[in-house]
Amino acid sequence: MGWEFWTKQLDEEELVVDGGFEDYSTTTGSSSSSSRAAGMNGTGPSNLVDPLEDPLPGVGTYEDFNTIDWVREKSKDRDRHREITNKSRQSTVALLHSISDAFSGWLLMLLVGLMAVLTIAVVWFHLVVGSCYDFFCISCVYSEESHVSASCVCLFPLQGAFAYVVNYLMYIFWALLFAFLAVTLVRAFAPYACGSGIPEIKTILSGFIIRGYLGKWTLIIKTITLVLAVSSGLSLGKEGPLVHVACCCANILCHLFTKYRKNEAKRREVLSAAAAVGVSVAFGAPIGGVLFSLEEVSYYFPLKTLWRSFFAALVAAFTLRSINPFGNSRLVLFYVEFHAPWHLVELAPFILLGIFGGLWGALFIKANIAWCRKRKSTILGHYPVIEVLVVAALTAIIAYPNSYTRMSGAELISELFNDCSLLDSSQLCGYKQVMCISSDRPAGEGLYTALWQLALALVFKMMITVITFGMKVPSGLFIPSMAVGAIAGRLLGVGMEQLAYYHHDWFIFKGWCSPGADCITPGLYAMVGAAACLGGVTRMTVSLVVIMFELTGGLEYIVPLMAATMTSKWVADAFGREGIYEAHIRLNGYPFLEAKEEFEYSSLAVDVMRPRRADPALAVLTQEGMTVGETLVESTHYSGFPVVVSQESQRLVGFVLRRDLLISIDNARKRQEGVVSASQVVFTEHAPTQPDDAPPPLRLRGIMDLSPFTVTDHTPMDITVDIFRKLGLRQCLVTHNGRLLGIITKKDILKHMAQIANRDPESILFN
Repeated sequence: MGWEFWTKQLDEEELVVDGGFEDYSTTTGSSSSSSRAAGMNGTGPSNLVDPLEDPLPGVGTYEDFNTIDWVREKSKDRDRHREITNKSRQSTVALLHSISDAFSGWLLMLLVGLMAVLTIAVVWFHLVVGSCYDFFCISCVYSEESHVSASCVCLFPLQGAFAYVVNYLMYIFWALLFAFLAVTLVRAFAPYACGSGIPEIKTILSGFIIRGYLGKWTLIIKTITLVLAVSSGLSLGKEGPLVHVACCCANILCHLFTKYRKNEAKRREVLSAAAAVGVSVAFGAPIGGVLFSLEEVSYYFPLKTLWRSFFAALVAAFTLRSINPFGNSRLVLFYVEFHAPWHLVELAPFILLGIFGGLWGALFIKANIAWCRKRKSTILGHYPVIEVLVVAALTAIIAYPNSYTRMSGAELISELFNDCSLLDSSQLCGYKQVMCISSDRPAGEGLYTALWQLALALVFKMMITVITFGMKVPSGLFIPSMAVGAIAGRLLGVGMEQLAYYHHDWFIFKGWCSPGADCITPGLYAMVGAAACLGGVTRMTVSLVVIMFELTGGLEYIVPLMAATMTSKWVADAFGREGIYEAHIRLNGYPFLEAKEEFEYSSLAVDVMRPRRADPALAVLTQEGMTVGETLVESTHYSGFPVVVSQESQRLVGFVLRRDLLISIDNARKRQEGVVSASQVVFTEHAPTQPDDAPPPLRLRGIMDLSPFTVTDHTPMDITVDIFRKLGLRQCLVTHNGRLLGIITKKDILKHMAQIANRDPESILFN
């Protein structure tokens, strides 16, 4: 379905981030304090409208699908803080206002933690209560022994072929109904509620504006449809979308505080903390959530944001513990009961799982991106409802006969992580009975049946997840990836267990695995496999290991998790350095400069800048001598214009944003008499002398950036790219001996990098 449909219903009052795609982007490095100092030196008639002395509403704000000016936003915040500090010395009221301003960030973090937990708890409640699969079972209660699964109370426990067929048909019916409701609600009310949301969150945190993506309608619809999508049995998770939900909560709460409502850079600090809260609540892993935001999501993560993210995660953890959504009186989702030590010899199978996770991650990314590209470029993309229903029907038909594909992803992972005891009735515990209960045991018929079902479930999960992720319903990737790895790990763990039982006299088992001893823990292999596959898909390392041991409580298994995660990243990086989220960012054409990607080529700024030799001359404004009708705002679509001394000298004076120029001219027409198309636009400190019959000039020096970032034409592009990444620029002006030569935008850099990588440069387009 075309992007126009997905954007036409957005709420204009809400914020989402995206980078500007105009030819001349408008990110500048101005210092508002320097602009103010320069502008105050100007003199002129008192009846002239000066945006510096009389600030205009809208000046300094951003249009949809444009990148923010990080340096200007930080400068504005410093000026605001300096003004509050100076006033606090003058009166008690101003001092109290200064104290409240200092604590407003912590109060906002408290509210974000509370609101995110309460919203996500609603999702958990509905998922727990609605997880019965049998048609004759009409009520569900929580089973504390199964950690996350629900136990169905069956009033009419019918058995036999008839009951099976009816349950099968009703399972398909409910899957189709829930999937249809989810995609319909998304399509009708909140197009941005589909997908994981993490690629867009990463782009937003880098400075891009997408209004409506973090709005109230997106929050409401995503919360509702996430429950429906997961309940439909589709191979998707809820953890990624919950990060989006938490960021929506934070964005809405930012409107309560002026400091964050009016400053886009400060708002993104809050969104970084909200991403940490989302992972913290979804997995019950507060420290892992903070590290996830730092390693995977955030673009700008100062030390203050780290502390506030930690505080917000702390609040979320306390609130989560009091709500107890997992029903096991613990904070973690997949708590494991076993604590058997692992042995050095087992590092080999752990590394083998890491290799599998890396291969699976690389294969999944290539296959999923190919499928999503096909969806965008063919008729398939015009019928999202039909696509969701077909995939839901296919999933339900294939999944129901196999108990391991019929259960939810969280239930499956919980069962694969757990160890066996005499009380377990699972087929995974179908061992032959031996005298020593705690030792490794020979596999029985039930276990062999379970292994065949798990092998089929592995193939099914690997294939169906490829076409499910990216559909127009909320869909996360954490749980499906972990499920694939947990199945592979459990299969390998049982194989190692049986090998140790039947061949305990082999040299690899001598000294640590004697007959009757409990040598191998298959649940541990499932944990390691889950981490390996998730790491292969997302390329997370440190945060993933911390999330895994917080998720399971298996603190003593850090080394196996580290070995498998690092191996999976190395193997996956051998086939491509992009994780799944970076791949979707590139697929959608978002203006995102990945910090992990090195620029290793020897090109110069003059090779990338525009205009090229065959292009028209650079569109510029002169500091005086131009009229309102000659300011290029109507004849061009550029987002900003360099200001030069004259067309002949091309000496750079500053940079003006198109939006600020339009707003200033429009307000001048309303508030100043005599402003016509022939009125002169002046960017100098002093208004020039004009004839008596001339219309009054417009002094617009106050909206000009007096210190735009510039590089020389011989600046290496690797340095230029680092400047764009670390300062969050949208454009940089290119000069030679002080004369303006051209401009480099973020879009130009992305096109150049795509061209070097033999990709289509025109793919760098928001679509």
